[in-house]
Amino acid sequence: MPAPDVSPTVIAERVVEAILAQKLAPGERLGEQALAENFSVSRTMVREALMQLQARGFVEVQSRRGWYVVEPSAEEARDAFSARRIVEAGILEASEGRPLAKVIRKLRDHIADEQRAIEGADAATRAFLLADFHVCLAEQMGHQLLVDVLRDLTARTTLAATLYQSKHEAGQSCAEHGAIVAALEAGDTAGARRLMLEHIGNVERALEVDAAAEPDATSRLRATLAPVALPRARR
Repeated sequence: MPAPDVSPTVIAERVVEAILAQKLAPGERLGEQALAENFSVSRTMVREALMQLQARGFVEVQSRRGWYVVEPSAEEARDAFSARRIVEAGILEASEGRPLAKVIRKLRDHIADEQRAIEGADAATRAFLLADFHVCLAEQMGHQLLVDVLRDLTARTTLAATLYQSKHEAGQSCAEHGAIVAALEAGDTAGARRLMLEHIGNVERALEVDAAAEPDATSRLRATLAPVALPRARR
């Protein structure tokens, strides 16, 4: 019998949560049978969850091999960060003139949780909370339609951070979150927006992405078909 309250959507959200916590790595295999046993459900339900995740861009199916967490290209990573800038800057801009006392209180509580996780040894909780700050911001600002959008975008950039070995330290992220909230508390919406854009930029710049490692298709084909440089025959 399926576990109570387990549905394909619940399974999909658990996978996204694991990505945000950096417990699932890009390229990691998601076996249908293993997932079915973990959630005590049928493989049919698992397959439906995986199809939801595929539609959201988190997993891909490889012929005769199964389901895998996607490995975002450098261009896909840049696109996700760009989308986050647009969404998060817009959320902060729309907050101007609104009473934010309750929002600030909730965000400060979240940052306190981040700090406790950083001081502790649970890397997964730390990673999840640092990513979830941005989702929490959208939620507290009342942008319910953007919560799921931002969760997916943040999970995409988390995959990029995992794949490209981000050097952005947890303590720095937490401090930058604190600065954003401090600006909001001071009524400086424009400053909070600027700090958010700087924060997202800092995270992106910390990725070890070598653009030269991803030549375009034409260049790649040219390099592939170039003559092999054999050593000269000895005379």
